[in-house]
Amino acid sequence: MSSSSLAPVGAQLRRWREQRRLSQLALSVEAEVSTRHLSFMETGRSVPSREMLLRLADRLEVPLRARNDLLTAAGYAPMYKARPLGDPAMAAARQGVEHLLRAHEPFPALAVDRHWTVVLMNRAVGLLMEGVPPGLTGERPNALRLSLHPQGLAPRIVNLAAWRGHVLARLHQQVAASGDEVLAALEAELRAYPLFEGVRGDEPSDPAIVVPLVIDTRHGRLSFISTTTVFGTPVDVTLAELALETFLPADGATAAALRQSFDASVTGG
Repeated sequence: MSSSSLAPVGAQLRRWREQRRLSQLALSVEAEVSTRHLSFMETGRSVPSREMLLRLADRLEVPLRARNDLLTAAGYAPMYKARPLGDPAMAAARQGVEHLLRAHEPFPALAVDRHWTVVLMNRAVGLLMEGVPPGLTGERPNALRLSLHPQGLAPRIVNLAAWRGHVLARLHQQVAASGDEVLAALEAELRAYPLFEGVRGDEPSDPAIVVPLVIDTRHGRLSFISTTTVFGTPVDVTLAELALETFLPADGATAAALRQSFDASVTGG
């Protein structure tokens, strides 16, 4: 994105401050800058130094991609590279991700980018996607669309209402934190999908500590709890935006069914 197409740096700072629900006074205290100086930077009366801009971005927890936008808008060179995962410089990171995905087998696991596009996945994910049309399972499917689309997994999700609520709440938090227009459009799309009344029974009467994914498959009814893993100290935009979504069996029956089905699929039995 060129600097001419970016909002002024002051407007970007103000937007991030407001998204974080901070007053100018609160941010000025955290960033050790006067409220007057902060106001001047937000209104364009003063151009922040590179050091000041990075300090404010750190206090505001601005994502790396957006930090580059701030730097560019202020006339500075971007600081963080965004190498594709196939870049030779990313080989160690990619191999690490692939190793984690393989090690999680026979349970499903996938890596997604900031827009929930599936970048990598292990072979066990295929056990869940059986019967989903190719239009949804293309080369780079969207994990959330695949989950809630009426032609995707949704008709087979037993606790669809609870799972849908969990997915949409998580996505809404991401939209609020990032202001990402693509994520906002994805949220609107997912909210417009219909529910399926006939597949939401058998939900536990007692409140669970986590929302499981309970899904009917040809391997039986499977129940999962999901976890998310991110890189701890990334300095590359691609790695900063990469998340590993892993699904753990919520009961012994699910674990046994997956082990048996996965072994059969691998051996061709």
